[in-house]
Amino acid sequence: MQSEPEIVCNVAISFDRCKITSVTCSCGNKDIFYCAHVVALSLYRIRKPDQVKLHLPISETLFQMNRDQLQKFVQYLITVHHTEVLPTAQKLADEILSQNSEINQVHGAPDPTAGASIDDENCWHLDEEQVQEQVKLFLSQGGYHGSGKQLNLLFAKVREMLKMRDSNGARMLTLITEQFMADPRLSLWRQQGTAMTDKYRQLWDELGALWMCIVLNPHCKLEQKASWLKQLKKWNSVDVCPWEDGNHGSELPNLTNALPQGANANQENMGQCKSLEYQHLPVQKFLEEGESYLTLAVEVALIGLGQQRIMPDGLYAQEKVCRNEEQLISKLQEVELDDTLVKIFRKQAVFLLEAGPYSGLGEVVHRESVPMHTFAKYLFTSLLPHDAELAYKTALRAMRLLVLESTAPSGDVSRPHHIASVVPNRYPRWFTLSHIESQQCELASTMLTAAKGDVRRLETVLESIQKNIHSSSHIFKLAQDAFKIATLMDSLPDITLLKVSLELGLQ
Repeated sequence: MQSEPEIVCNVAISFDRCKITSVTCSCGNKDIFYCAHVVALSLYRIRKPDQVKLHLPISETLFQMNRDQLQKFVQYLITVHHTEVLPTAQKLADEILSQNSEINQVHGAPDPTAGASIDDENCWHLDEEQVQEQVKLFLSQGGYHGSGKQLNLLFAKVREMLKMRDSNGARMLTLITEQFMADPRLSLWRQQGTAMTDKYRQLWDELGALWMCIVLNPHCKLEQKASWLKQLKKWNSVDVCPWEDGNHGSELPNLTNALPQGANANQENMGQCKSLEYQHLPVQKFLEEGESYLTLAVEVALIGLGQQRIMPDGLYAQEKVCRNEEQLISKLQEVELDDTLVKIFRKQAVFLLEAGPYSGLGEVVHRESVPMHTFAKYLFTSLLPHDAELAYKTALRAMRLLVLESTAPSGDVSRPHHIASVVPNRYPRWFTLSHIESQQCELASTMLTAAKGDVRRLETVLESIQKNIHSSSHIFKLAQDAFKIATLMDSLPDITLLKVSLELGLQ
């Protein structure tokens, strides 16, 4: 800046295959990121490559010298830097003159200016010590002074590295994770039986998400995956390592803040973002014609959303299940469905309906399986204009909420006191149940709206509501919805829908 006195810095930058592999600067500034002087020199080298003299590797230059020139070169080098290099020079001279020394057993000599072999691993410069110090500092501030923001910037840097296939991404995340594991507050919270703050837990979530990106990277080697697995197991075995559900089940759920407006917050946020345009990029070496990165990405998302999975135990983990599902669906909603993508939707919907126990839309699911209401509503609205029959079949299958179904056997009526022992004394700890029931209600309302004027489908949807919805307030809401849809001003009242409304109201 103009107000600051001008200082001259000595900067050295080493390159390897277009990557900066090491930097030094006399300014003495220590940080995870490059100082302004390193950045300035890098930009100067990029913008004015002709102004920076390019030298051959020093081994080539030495090869061109005769004996007298070599002696002069070495003596001048020692004279200029005698205090730093003289002990090393004398040691090397003694070793070279000794016939049996190790240095004489090696052919040739190293050349730091020649660059690495094409097969050698190459990565950007990373000051590991500084990463550790910075993360430790941010964690010690406990969310104050914008430390949470700084940590998120570090996470963003890891994402950027992974995107560039820079091997430093995994190294940097390892260093960050080690500092998180060493945070003294973990043992304090464990001893006191108190829950960690939401902000801090979100940082742990991001840590987990980044490790998923690393271990799922198709470009990494098997030995790398094996070493990461070993490291992750080691961290997981540490007593203070936080559980996904919270601090070892000791926390009390705060049900008033269980789900912050769910899908509405994201919007049988996203609105503020600049809409992206997704395009088909062809994929080489795949069997089926017409496949692109976009079709594969959409198919993977649909497979993931449709997987049958058991509801986790803790409040926070249950919130995360809902939140992650809604975030993924919001992302999918940005994609405009063309004929190719509609085929993917049809294929996946049919597969999920016919698949076995891996599918959340299969015929048989576990009683505590995560419901598919939110996902089915998205599938229903996406498929409806293209394949109404499949859309209804999918949505009707997803209407079930087995956790609220009675599982008690009929029992021996002659000995009624035995019946109580086989009846579950409480439902599983589904803290997000009210949110799940409201999503079930939304799915039913969406089907009622779409079925207006179709007697057969309206009767089928009514049967599904009467069978699967257990909340009287939601049944009443659906009665109101059916009445509103039946009596819209722009058309004659729909008699079947009015009957549906009456049936639900009476129920």
